[in-house]
Order: sequence, then C-alpha cells, then structure tokens
Amino acid sequence: MRIAYSLGSLLSINQVLECSEILSHTSVDTIWIPETWGMENFSMLSAVSQIASKPKIGSSIINIYSRSPSSIAMGAATVDSLSNGRLVLGLGTSSTPIVEDFHGYKFEDPVLRMKEYVEIIKLVLSGKQVNYSGKIFNLKNFTLLIKPYRMKIPIYLAAVNQKMIDLTWKVSDGVIFYLRPLNEMKKTIQKMQSKRKIDVTCQIISCVSNDAEIAITRAKQTLAFYISVGKIYREFLSKNGFETETRNIFDEFKMSGFKSNHELISDNMLKSLTIAGTPDQCIKQLQKFRETGVDLPTIQFNPVGDMMDSFRLFTDTFSEEK
Repeated sequence: MRIAYSLGSLLSINQVLECSEILSHTSVDTIWIPETWGMENFSMLSAVSQIASKPKIGSSIINIYSRSPSSIAMGAATVDSLSNGRLVLGLGTSSTPIVEDFHGYKFEDPVLRMKEYVEIIKLVLSGKQVNYSGKIFNLKNFTLLIKPYRMKIPIYLAAVNQKMIDLTWKVSDGVIFYLRPLNEMKKTIQKMQSKRKIDVTCQIISCVSNDAEIAITRAKQTLAFYISVGKIYREFLSKNGFETETRNIFDEFKMSGFKSNHELISDNMLKSLTIAGTPDQCIKQLQKFRETGVDLPTIQFNPVGDMMDSFRLFTDTFSEEK
C-alpha cells in the first residue's frame, strides 16, 4: 500500500536531508517538503531528489502569492529535470498572515487566482509560447528557454473549503487534504470521486513513541498550534463537529499562548485528526484514514526525544524496506 512522508518545518535543512537518505531505502511513494517561512521549497526539493533517487518528490505546499505563475512553472520544470521526472507540484493559497504580513501581498480572490495559476503553469510546461489573458494575469510571448523533462507535471491542490475542492476536482491531478475529520472526509471523497477520479492525499499529524503518552502530547501540541494560528482550519473544524474545542483552544491561546492549550484537545478530536501512540496503535489508526478513501496517506513527522532515533522508529512503523 502507498505511503508518503512529510518532513515538516520542525526539522533543520540537514535533518531533512538525513531523513530523506533513510527514506531512500524504503518503499515510500512520495517525500513531501513543506514551505512556510524557513526553507525555500524548490531548493530543498532539488537537494532531496539527489539523495532519494527513487520516490516522487512533492511540494506541500508552494503558495500562489509569493511567486508568479511563470516562476513556479520555471521552478517546477527545473526540479522535474533534476529529479528525472519525479516532481509532484503541490500548490495552495497559504494563509492571510503569511501572504500579507510575510510577503506583502493582498490575500484576494484565492479560488480565481488558483484557477489562473494552474492554467498558466500547464501552458508554460507544454513548451509552447504562452499568451494568456485572465482576470488577474496577462502574459505575452512567454516561452521556456529549457525543454521540460515532462510536458505534464502532476499538479495537486491543497483544498479546505468547498469552492477550492470543486476547482481541485476540475483542474488538478490530486488533492492534498489536512485536518479534516474522518467522517467528513469520507463523505467528501465519496461525493467528489463520483464526479471525477483524482489522487486523494491527506497529510496527517503523526507521532510515534514507545511511550504512548509522549506521542499523544506531541501530536496535541502540533494540532493546537494549527488551530491557534490557522483561521481557515479553526473555522472549518468549528463547523464540522469541534466548535467547543476550537473555541476553547483559541481562547486559551489568546490568554497564554501555546503553554497549555493543547490540553484542551479532546480524545475524539485527537483520534479524528491525528495518528499518535505506540507503533502498533499507530498502524491501527492509519487504517482508519485509508478507510475514508484516501489513496495516499501522508504522515507528517513530529519528533520526540532524539530526532534521528525518533525518525527511525517512525519509518520502522510505517514503511517496508526495499
């Protein structure tokens, strides 16, 4: 069965490379590398592709406000060539604080913007001259100077709300879900896959330890972080069964930061959104995500204790050696 790993922003550059080397000896399907406000994504994807020569290399996600559509297409074409055709281009809108406070752009028209990005990127990667007239972007006489390794690179979109989900199933090769309750995700996947089949991935906050309580606490801390700083996730979860928890977690965050607000995450919330516990417990929890219709579970590494020891236990739990 397919399995993917997300080597998150908690890791240093060297740690991402060390983990990628370990994964190169497993049957991993895809290594996903995030981009927040630390490591630049295309650089890291290129480096990882040289260390792990077999698995697909995915961006999860490159936001569509900090680079132009042409820049993303150029980056994608470069990484795809360096990796011999193994790139999966994951795109998303990111969030208002990152786009406006960190990059200085207005967070406007996310669905329309995504639509035009995908259209332009596909045109650029086709190798043909691009003349594009949209509501946001207008391009004239643009042609890549290099020949793309592939003229069609898989594009996956990160989607939360229904308008972006609808667009994703219309224009992309796959979807990247995150923080969706199991029951809701199963209904959404069944509904959308009946219209058109695409590859369904879900990134799952995951932590493995031989001491279950240590793993559970770490997963709760990560989940509380995203609920506290991610308005879109907070609102979505509030509308889908976790109104009380999200309100309490956010209220506590506003009063005392991240010190203890993870303690307000209920057992039901933890089980519906994360994988955490001993190796045996985590394998059983992973199966629940597969049963929703997720084609490619992407387990997000959250280390506890010594980072490399933690990662080896993580990979021993989820992956088979080649």
